[in-house]
Amino acid sequence: MRRARHLRRPHLATTGTAVTAAALLAATLTPTAGAADRPDRSTAIAHAADVLRDRAASLGLTSAQETTVRDVIVDADGAQHVRYDRTYRELPVLGGDFVVHLSPGGEFRSANRATARALDVPSVTPTVKAPRAADIAVAALRAANVGETLRGLTSKPRLVVDALHGTPRLAWRTDALARDEAGNPVARTVVTDASTGRQIDAWDALESAAGDGRSLYGGTVPLETTVSGSTYQLKDPTRGDTYTGDAANQTDLCLLGICVQRAPATLLTDADNHWGTGTTTDRATAAVDAQYGTDTTWDYFKEVHGRNGIAGDGRGSYNRVHYGNGYNNAFWDDSCFCMTYGDGDGNLLGPLVSLDVAGHEMTHGVTSATADLTYSGEPGGLNEATSDIFGTLVEFSAENASDPGDWLVGEKVVRPGLGRPALRFMDQPSKDGSSVDCWSTAVRNLDVHYSSGVANHFAYLLAEGSGTRTIGGVRHSSTTCDGSTVTGIGKDKLGAIWYRALTVYMTSSTDYAGARTATLNAARDLYGAGSAEHDAVGAAWSAVAVG
Repeated sequence: MRRARHLRRPHLATTGTAVTAAALLAATLTPTAGAADRPDRSTAIAHAADVLRDRAASLGLTSAQETTVRDVIVDADGAQHVRYDRTYRELPVLGGDFVVHLSPGGEFRSANRATARALDVPSVTPTVKAPRAADIAVAALRAANVGETLRGLTSKPRLVVDALHGTPRLAWRTDALARDEAGNPVARTVVTDASTGRQIDAWDALESAAGDGRSLYGGTVPLETTVSGSTYQLKDPTRGDTYTGDAANQTDLCLLGICVQRAPATLLTDADNHWGTGTTTDRATAAVDAQYGTDTTWDYFKEVHGRNGIAGDGRGSYNRVHYGNGYNNAFWDDSCFCMTYGDGDGNLLGPLVSLDVAGHEMTHGVTSATADLTYSGEPGGLNEATSDIFGTLVEFSAENASDPGDWLVGEKVVRPGLGRPALRFMDQPSKDGSSVDCWSTAVRNLDVHYSSGVANHFAYLLAEGSGTRTIGGVRHSSTTCDGSTVTGIGKDKLGAIWYRALTVYMTSSTDYAGARTATLNAARDLYGAGSAEHDAVGAAWSAVAVG
């Protein structure tokens, strides 16, 4: 699965009582504001605006820059965390994002910046013109798909300021798109120096993963639907009108970065509100899995982390199933705010609508709306791992006997031709033949699906600890890179720590060292600086060679 922007609810058991991460945060942070006077989003933004005016110089802000609010988190005690994007002379800044942390009263506490370098470039007039940048991106897309005949090739350069890769410079960010021989989409984002034409970075642009209904993978599952006359629609009014449609084996047609024609998402309907047959011969069956996965993921983020939908605004996304022909992928697309699922080729993969894949895809949307980890190098590995972590927690939290939770990714969708029982293995990532278990300086040069192994290994160790055990009917065995023995703190606390790190402390440029700091900060907030949980986070990172 490419950029697999690849979760029901973990419970924090305390003296036999299940509590959510939000409740834990409320209990551990000293409250200074009651529900009635707790700051709302607009108040937090106003407080942050005051801080930006007062501390512009220390935050690296100048008159040539503008800021836009991307996300707002208000803690149970009223502390506020406001995340911004930046432009420089009206150009988007890659790596210009930052988070301002405020006290319950709105006073400045600290900030996290994707870059601390001065944001200034000599000129915003490029030496290398847009057509040359477009050609470079097309060449990069071809190089990433060697042996494929690509059709409908288009590319759309956009002038930006690149602050992600050292000293800020003028650059082209170009999205190159095409269709492969089967008509399925391939895409690449390429960053090019606008002065020299040198390629700075490149990454896959498709964020992939690879009533009741009878699903392919989860048995008979509950569904909330909409009554329309004498029929039912596979549309959930209780979760932002999230719905699932049939793409009719068509694909998108995108030109110059703009999709001029979308594969359909024809809303599925049913006469008796009992959907699917549990087999691939019924086109509604895959839709049942997709809708169930969306519902379960929505519930996880809302009930556990207090997040109301992917973007935190209560807006529902939608699913497209039966996309393309034998398409071995699934992907999240920010531009349509939707998930898209292929049916697989039947040899390597089956329909990619399993619960952990759905959780993975929707988590890419959450990441995009929060830290927006750049999909390249170590931030890209953390992006992928974030989706694997929460996709796995979705599966655990569903407590579905037909698909019990485990630390494998995509185990339901693999077929014998793939030659292994899952797409990825979080207890020992290297079992897939390409991912790495331990950090080294070489990690930053790996494909993000393989560099993600370091964070996946960390997550498993933090939750379960080292050693051998059977989980969800699957034998898991995890060693450490430093020979240490790690004691796990449980899946619930892993989820709480990683979510807070993602939404409060990480930025687009966060690398593995930064992730260690972010998760330690999150553990400190949730459990205390001297707590066993805080120490466990440090031990788990050390166990994967991130010290």
